Amino acid sequence: MESSTLKLVQTLNAACKDLGPKEVLLLVNSQFRNRAVLTSSLGKEDQYITHVIAKNSLDIKIVTLDTGRLFSESYDLLAKTQLHYKLQIQTFFPNTNSVETYVDQEGINGFYNSVESRKRCCSIRKIESLQRAIAGYEVWVTGIRAEQNDNRQNMPQWEWDEVNQILKVHPLLHLKALELESEILEHDIPINSLHDQGYLSIGCAPCTKSVEPGEHERSGRWWWEQDKKECGLHLTRT
Repeated sequence: MESSTLKLVQTLNAACKDLGPKEVLLLVNSQFRNRAVLTSSLGKEDQYITHVIAKNSLDIKIVTLDTGRLFSESYDLLAKTQLHYKLQIQTFFPNTNSVETYVDQEGINGFYNSVESRKRCCSIRKIESLQRAIAGYEVWVTGIRAEQNDNRQNMPQWEWDEVNQILKVHPLLHLKALELESEILEHDIPINSLHDQGYLSIGCAPCTKSVEPGEHERSGRWWWEQDKKECGLHLTRT
């Protein structure tokens, strides 16, 4: 990381130290107008950020990734969200040739075979699309919260993504689950109907299951794996 970038990250972290999520997003808008992008998974966190962006007419682009293996309820939520807030959410799809090659080599559900095969699927269906989605922007807005898993406990609110050469900001980093639920109820924010069926963290349909009361919210993701589980989107920190 160049010294100028390091100084900028430090300055932004200091400026946001005592700010809430809305105030962080307002700062992003004021300093990086039309140069910031939210990659929405349509989860509760991203739906809350989308709400703040829409209601405050922030010039932050919203995009989402369609892996081709999403729940039908996720597509319903995407359509409902666009109608509810009267905004465009641009959708990025994986490269057809890459998906076809993967399926030919690994099988339609090859991601169950090994961690390596699953990560390859995530790379094809998510990471390549993500890189196209954030290309040309200076700031990548995420819905990461620190309490989601151990990997995220020590994240700074602003950081430099060396792989993607972009600033990342996590406006909800310090927001607790109960606080998020309160915001969703207060503002009648659209959420995925699967949440009412015990799906706390929702990704691709074959890779997500509901969780039991008391289980960690991310335990239903890649449920057949035992190690720390990420798809790779947010493992590019330095």
